[in-house]
Amino acid sequence: MFNNLDVDLFIKALQETVFMSAISTIFVGILGLILGVFLYLTSENGMLKNKFAYFILSLITSLGRSIPFLILIVLLIPFTRLILGTILGPSAALPALIIGATPFYGRIVELSLHEKGKDLVETGLSFGATTFNIVLKILIPESLPSLIRGLTVTAITIISYTSIAGAIGAGGLGNLAYLYGYARNKIEVTLVATFLIVLLIIGVQFIGDFTSKKLTKK
Repeated sequence: MFNNLDVDLFIKALQETVFMSAISTIFVGILGLILGVFLYLTSENGMLKNKFAYFILSLITSLGRSIPFLILIVLLIPFTRLILGTILGPSAALPALIIGATPFYGRIVELSLHEKGKDLVETGLSFGATTFNIVLKILIPESLPSLIRGLTVTAITIISYTSIAGAIGAGGLGNLAYLYGYARNKIEVTLVATFLIVLLIIGVQFIGDFTSKKLTKK
């Protein structure tokens, strides 16, 4: 059943999935952190409390999280074509992956900062620290294990998104499972592609848990 599988095809698809997931996770980690920090700062208990600003940011975040990823890809087709010149291939999936996952991680960051925020902020203010220093040197370092766990969950979500994107032309293991497996009635291709996705998710989860535990011990 598995004797005639094209190994090179699976390696290429795995590389494409890793590329999409890794690049997207990096950008989502940065943009989501920025979004989450501003959500925290402008919230009811934030240092820059601003109901209007928080309402707008929270609304954008909630809307971004509520749009199904497949629909988001379709909505972003004109934007993707404009900036990349194509809507096919791994690179073309990046805008949708980044825009789709950033609100998700942004909300996680906000919740993580709220967990320890009050006591840490009061400590920082008592030493005369600025808002910037409190966020950069106190809140984020103290919340790092939680932020890493949140980013791990987000990375796994991104991997699942790549499977959806792959089914409509982005490449990767999702594309392989659907076009070469399901569409051609080759169940073995679908099974191996699925197995590789599961292995990738397990690997990301292990790295995230290991890093989080190391930071917690420190």
